[in-house]
Amino acid sequence: MKSDLLCSAGLARRTVRVHSAPHARRRSAVPNLVSGSTLGSHRDILGLPVCDLGWADTFAFAAAAAERPFGQSIVTFLDADKANRMMRDAGYRAVLERQVVLPDGRGVDLASFLLHGSGFPAKPTAAAFIPALFTYIARPMRIALIGGQPSTLMRATERLRRHAPWHTFLPVSDSAFDPARSDAVLERVRAAEADILLVAMDGPEQERWIDRHVGPGHARLVLSAGNLFATLLDEAPEAPRGVEKLRHEWLYRFLNDPARALRGRGADALLLWHALRRKLSGRTRPRTVGRTTKAGLR
Repeated sequence: MKSDLLCSAGLARRTVRVHSAPHARRRSAVPNLVSGSTLGSHRDILGLPVCDLGWADTFAFAAAAAERPFGQSIVTFLDADKANRMMRDAGYRAVLERQVVLPDGRGVDLASFLLHGSGFPAKPTAAAFIPALFTYIARPMRIALIGGQPSTLMRATERLRRHAPWHTFLPVSDSAFDPARSDAVLERVRAAEADILLVAMDGPEQERWIDRHVGPGHARLVLSAGNLFATLLDEAPEAPRGVEKLRHEWLYRFLNDPARALRGRGADALLLWHALRRKLSGRTRPRTVGRTTKAGLR
């Protein structure tokens, strides 16, 4: 498994108790989910509200969403590819606006710096945040998994079971099912009484599929995880901590996988071009604190 982001975020690993007094105090910064509101602190990234809480409050929000007795929160991660797509696809933007959006990757963080003068307090990626969230949640959860190729799904399930053995991970379906069978696939999720639904269908159709088919009876917390399963099984070496501190991790990734690194750099460059145009147009809304939004809540 990749390095445990929960530790790098300054939180204890397995010893974190969701209902402990210290974390109850931390949760006070997160609006009451049961009353119908979600994360209230966000900043405008190309016209889309993106949550900008720190690590502790982001973990607490997701854990509370999974534990509440009713309703549903849908969380997706905005990376450079998704941000660029929403600039040319109004329908896709509308889908993202109905979900709770967290930042994902260096490109979105640089866009925030250009638009608002600072990066995000927490800089999660789906592949790092989700396993760390499962570590953070001490209460046993039933977690349904959809996505990937059949062998990838099963191997990723086993990896997650080893990572957080107090949870029950339930592989429901790979990504190869006929879209006409979507309701049948989700009926299996409902029958499994899942607390969390993890959808890892790489590509923009993932968010559209969730928006179109997933309802409140399928899980209380839905995580749109992109290519998480493949990333969990990726054995490519991570940048050493010293390289990360010097902000040379991109060069390290380039030396290990030049084609992949260049594709990501191209998406980042296009996103920054969109951000610069928006900055010069004067259309950027200031960062909002304390204003609640119902995006992603059902």
